[in-house]
Amino acid sequence: MVVTIDGPSGAGKSTVSRKLALLLGFAFLDTGALYRGLALAAQWAGLDASDETSVAAWLEGLDLMARPQDGRFLVLLEGRDVEPFIRNEQIAGLASRLSTQAAVRGHLLSLQRQAGVLGDLVAEGRDMGTVVFPRAEAKFFLNASPAERARRRFRELGAQQPGLILEDVLADLNQRDQRDASRALSPLRPAADATLVDTTLLDQAQVLALLLEKVRALAGRA
Repeated sequence: MVVTIDGPSGAGKSTVSRKLALLLGFAFLDTGALYRGLALAAQWAGLDASDETSVAAWLEGLDLMARPQDGRFLVLLEGRDVEPFIRNEQIAGLASRLSTQAAVRGHLLSLQRQAGVLGDLVAEGRDMGTVVFPRAEAKFFLNASPAERARRRFRELGAQQPGLILEDVLADLNQRDQRDASRALSPLRPAADATLVDTTLLDQAQVLALLLEKVRALAGRA
């Protein structure tokens, strides 16, 4: 069974997706980490991310993979776990810009779909239910008000970036929302058959309980 959880940054996808996968005994795939890993590789290579021809050529030699381990997929760049280097706004912004390019999306699409053939999976991202796993048995789209999402991102990043300002986080989030929703390829939108969940006034436990009940009901009917 494949469960997809899509939505914008700060909607509460990541933690809920991990916990849902753990409770279900499914593997967990954080597709945003793949895009961030690619962005990190581009940064380390000194690549001009606006030059789509150069990016497409560079992708042919990129050593990036998702390897299953202990119920989740590690994102490896040249065999190295990228997790310690990708959870910051600079990499997130670069990943968002690169994600508008057809060559980038095509390159990562095959990596994401490979994860789906290995067994039960919870896949979290922005186009899991619409593009990557359109036949997923359970689809969710999480969202929250921009102000609440910005507060969540600020709390998450504040300890790592002491000079961070909430207003800057909100402005960056709004820019990313606009870019993700308006891109020609795989724009951010709910799948037609997705369950929409507004998390603005819900805590993680409430969201998790809602998703878990829905998935178990669908699994029982399968």
